[in-house]
Amino acid sequence: MANIELKLPKMGESVAEATITNWLKEVGDTIEADEAVLEIATDKVDSEVPSEVDGVLKEKLFEVDDVVQVGQTIAIIEIEGESENTSKSDATEEKETTQQAAESIENDIAAAKETTSTNFADASRFYSPLVKNIAKEEGISLDELEEVEGSGLEGRVTKDDMLTYVKNRGQQAQQKTTQETKAARKPAAQELPKAKTPVNINAEDEIVEMTRMGKMIASHMTNSKQTSAHVQSFIEVDVTNIWNWRNKHKKAFQDREGEKLTFTPIFMEAVVKAIKDFPGVNIQVDGTQIIKKKNINLGMAAALPNGDLIVPVIHNADQLNLLGMAKKVNDLANRARIGKLKPDETQGGTYTVTNVGTFGSVFGTPIINQPQVGILALGAIRKVPAVIETPEGDFIGIRYKMFLSHSYDHRVVNGALGGQFVQRVAQYLEGFDPEQTV
Repeated sequence: MANIELKLPKMGESVAEATITNWLKEVGDTIEADEAVLEIATDKVDSEVPSEVDGVLKEKLFEVDDVVQVGQTIAIIEIEGESENTSKSDATEEKETTQQAAESIENDIAAAKETTSTNFADASRFYSPLVKNIAKEEGISLDELEEVEGSGLEGRVTKDDMLTYVKNRGQQAQQKTTQETKAARKPAAQELPKAKTPVNINAEDEIVEMTRMGKMIASHMTNSKQTSAHVQSFIEVDVTNIWNWRNKHKKAFQDREGEKLTFTPIFMEAVVKAIKDFPGVNIQVDGTQIIKKKNINLGMAAALPNGDLIVPVIHNADQLNLLGMAKKVNDLANRARIGKLKPDETQGGTYTVTNVGTFGSVFGTPIINQPQVGILALGAIRKVPAVIETPEGDFIGIRYKMFLSHSYDHRVVNGALGGQFVQRVAQYLEGFDPEQTV
């Protein structure tokens, strides 16, 4: 019999790790080639890891909720054959990290005993010769010695205090290393702030656990509000020409392309043009540094059937014409709804657009998708009475209008830039050419 390592496959250039969400096979189960062995999740996308061979699941090297790096071995599959796979897996090495770290600490302490010569001249309290000798023999520096709690008169450190400290020294260091290792392997996105206000639960109430994605969304949104200084600008737009143009061309587009012609690609095209005019909104913040993004990668927030949200990204959106934008929008939206997005297709966004009008909302105040600095909400298109200006005079007419809501990070985008940007989007929409073809 031979052992084959099942590794976490590469899922895109920007994806380095994934979280195990469910094992579909147990140790001892028979597995066929291309059959899914486990389910994994990145920040936004859930997917399955299939087996490349026929065999039997011999060993699981990670548990549910463990974070695995791309290329790491996650399971051992036993197949028919004579050769043994004797290479040491990355997962096994990771399990030895704690033990190796503890041994390293012990070696450091032993080396310190030989090389450290503690100077007690700057001590802030009195130490007896016996305590000083123990400190020197155990390689305890003055700074470390100052942290030892004393049980003697006026807080002095006694022989027993030193012996107890030395005894527990290695155990405390090993415990700290173990805790840090476990914390590093847990997905940070699922650690939500605890409620500060007590929650009253009655007998009739139902308790429902958040979904994995729901936990990540909650953490992501809370982090965004704590990171960015959110400010909003609103503007009303007359989209009558766009409304009439779409009604005129949507049937021919459906017959020719086999896809629906929605308003979204038209809005996305206007946003791209405005970003070109105001590249100051296509940036990211890293501490005190501003990163000006070369590419325009538009995120399009989409609601999933279960109520969760996901943001597929249109990479290099400035290189697409209206037809290309329409096809890309439809493709990403359709695959998002059925959970078939690739991890790379939810990464690398530089600006996001969300359509709150889908649910009838007139406008909204969206939360910035970190590490971006702006997000535009599209309100519902409404048929309203409006004042129409003509050379012959003003009159009241029926127009199709909508609100644009621009949320931006006031740390780096001031009110002038934030307002001018959303105004330019409105100008491109109102200046839409009703004679163009798609």
